[in-house]
Amino acid sequence: MKAQRRDRIDHEVRRAIAQIIAEDVKDPRIGFVTVTRAEITADMKHCKVFVSVIGDRHAARQSMDALTSARRFIRGRLGEEVDLRYTPELAFVEDRTTERAIALTHKVDAAAASSRRTTE
Repeated sequence: MKAQRRDRIDHEVRRAIAQIIAEDVKDPRIGFVTVTRAEITADMKHCKVFVSVIGDRHAARQSMDALTSARRFIRGRLGEEVDLRYTPELAFVEDRTTERAIALTHKVDAAAASSRRTTE
């Protein structure tokens, strides 16, 4: 499959799953979850869904558990929303890049503040 077509499918799957989670999944364990990207395999039978969870580690673990238990429901709704030959099996993966970026920003800010104090 061409990369451009797969990128388009990834984007459509990501958009549909984000909408399904926000509107249809009613599990109270799911906190503030953002679908950051989806990667579908070349045979279109499996899809990794990367999600970012805002909150502490406990809230993130609960949200990931809830998404894993709702994966069959989400897959069924995805099959209704996106017209694909196969509806891919979903695997949810926690994306912690936002969390790492925030931590890195705090370190840079602290280093800059420390640098300003030593030069004064």
